[in-house]
Amino acid sequence: MTLARATAAMTLALLTACSSKLPVHTILVADQPVKVEVAATADHRATGLMNRDHLNADEGMLFIYGDEKPRSFWMKNTRIPLDIAFIKRDGTIVKIAQMPAFTTDRTQSLYPATYALEMNVGWFEANGVEVGEKITDIPTELTIE
Repeated sequence: MTLARATAAMTLALLTACSSKLPVHTILVADQPVKVEVAATADHRATGLMNRDHLNADEGMLFIYGDEKPRSFWMKNTRIPLDIAFIKRDGTIVKIAQMPAFTTDRTQSLYPATYALEMNVGWFEANGVEVGEKITDIPTELTIE
């Protein structure tokens, strides 16, 4: 790869990573700090982590909804395999699942959820986080659309 092509590729990657402009917040997942981008609008939730090539360790995306009901996620155009935790309004994790990259198969929460947290695949198991544990410090000052 030429230097010009490498520079162009790196610039595009940086622009993609910086272009999300989503709010960033630190939450606690079973008392472990996690830096999350917060998707609180329909457009941000629909895009999620699509078209990204990397997610840093102990970072993820928190999807916030204005209501609590069963949720469904897919991985269309999502290049990295992810774990997802579905979370009730009170912060209790009700389901954790793995989602392979690029699949259009839907992952169902099965239970009503107000939040969903996507992390690198294997993160919940590696950190000993299980169904029934709590997520705290969820941002409340955002306008949910």
